[in-house]
Amino acid sequence: MGVDLKQGRQCTGRREGPRRGGVHNTQVLGNLRIYIRQTGKRCQEWISVILCFSLMAFNLLHLIANFHLGHVWFILLAVAAGILTADFASGLVHWGADSWGSVELPIFGKAFIRPFREHHIDPTGITRHDFIETNGDNCMLTIFPLASMAISFLTLSPAEVYHNYPWYCYVFAIAIFVTLTNQIHKWSHTYFGLPGWVVFLQDCHIILPRKHHRIHHVSPHETYFCITTGWLNYPLERLGFWRYLEELIQSAMGVKPRTDDLKWAHKVN
Repeated sequence: MGVDLKQGRQCTGRREGPRRGGVHNTQVLGNLRIYIRQTGKRCQEWISVILCFSLMAFNLLHLIANFHLGHVWFILLAVAAGILTADFASGLVHWGADSWGSVELPIFGKAFIRPFREHHIDPTGITRHDFIETNGDNCMLTIFPLASMAISFLTLSPAEVYHNYPWYCYVFAIAIFVTLTNQIHKWSHTYFGLPGWVVFLQDCHIILPRKHHRIHHVSPHETYFCITTGWLNYPLERLGFWRYLEELIQSAMGVKPRTDDLKWAHKVN
């Protein structure tokens, strides 16, 4: 028991009860918010995966149904261009998240930049994600173009579909490889238990090989950013593309790339 000097009366321990209860309620509410956020995120990933792969199957059936031999060379060019576009897009996003901004940025830093920086500290962490968690966000990105293509197949005349067919092949190739970028990236960090066909695709450099991707994981992580097929890494490096782009941004904005990368590593360790 104690004395309340301001009011001149004895204090009891009862006043501490509500405080302890308040702390407990705050913890419960905090845990509830985390649970709701995680559950909502998981639902978003599941919905995105289901919609994406359903639209892929629908569009693939219509591409097969509308195939003509006269399109063969256009199809090959469109698919190659689509794969290169997806590879470049993966490099651009990867370079941006690795090189600019801070993990301390509100919302964007935690949701987008942090996973890339954390990946440098724990490269195999991605291998502990299941299929839905690995691919959910990328599936969400491709839903709109795939849905647009599906609507075109349902509403356009056969002549219009024939005319647009190479474009559909280009968009479809981009959608497939953008969707699978994180899965391919995950495979590049998986050293045991990969299916034989995945190893074959890696060895043929059809998708990102494991040895190839190791080059990026040498500090300060300033090269070989493309993580879909990796086809563009060598030519972009020879051209000094990322270096010149960083110099341009630095001269225009007065900011340096990767300034907080070491601070992030120190914070984690």
